[in-house]
Amino acid sequence: MTPWILCFGARFFLWLQGFALLALVTAPAGAADLPVDVQLVLAVDVSFSMDPEEQALQREGYADALVSAEFLDALRLGPNGRIAVAYVEWAGEHEQKVVLPWQVIDGPQTARTVSDAIRAAPLRRVYRTSISSGLIFSANLFQGSGFRALRKVIDVSGDGVNNQGMPVERARDQVVSRGITINGLPLLLKRAGTSILDIADLDLYYEDCVIGGPGAFVIPVREQGEFARAIKTKLVLEVAGIEPPAPRLPLIKVVQPARVSCLIGERLWQEHWNN
Repeated sequence: MTPWILCFGARFFLWLQGFALLALVTAPAGAADLPVDVQLVLAVDVSFSMDPEEQALQREGYADALVSAEFLDALRLGPNGRIAVAYVEWAGEHEQKVVLPWQVIDGPQTARTVSDAIRAAPLRRVYRTSISSGLIFSANLFQGSGFRALRKVIDVSGDGVNNQGMPVERARDQVVSRGITINGLPLLLKRAGTSILDIADLDLYYEDCVIGGPGAFVIPVREQGEFARAIKTKLVLEVAGIEPPAPRLPLIKVVQPARVSCLIGERLWQEHWNN
């Protein structure tokens, strides 16, 4: 056998080894359904209502929370000691992007890798706000992901109401019917009235129209100083599977009128742009 064939064969073998190693790194779960304590999609709003400062706060908040001592402590308490995380950006009906595909976090080193990857992604802003499309897109990521999770959670954050795509209530119900819990992080940093699409009760809108599933909760952010702490608290609760304190419900449930219309965003958009 000629030397060049031997050389080529050796290089090809090394290339195959390197390719296999890369596949293991970029797709840690593979087809073996790796057990994890929670599969978590971080679904973040990048619509134009989010100014660059809010976007940077949001991005840094998640990146910092993933390497915090509180988060890593919660991670170690799980039966498997690991979770799977994906980071998604969403805006209009057809504007969803996987910034970071599924990654395993099982300790400080992998947490730092995911945190650095989130920080390194370029910021972008896109038109319109479709929470519903962001939820459906995020829910579809669980299919064939290669993980077997004790809990599946979508963590959705944003500063506005749904104004495009299917009604958010319908999307929520579809996602919850798949056994997925939706938690919310509504950003109330701007005063209502800054935009004609702003509403004062965005936290109530998230509670009544967006979140759902077992143990679903909302943590509103009203001041910039609360942002990092709120994200950290939210991630710790999600990883640990703990519900935040809530008022005790009455023995007989009383049906209350809707506090915020779940179609308020669509109505506001129609009133100001479609007339």
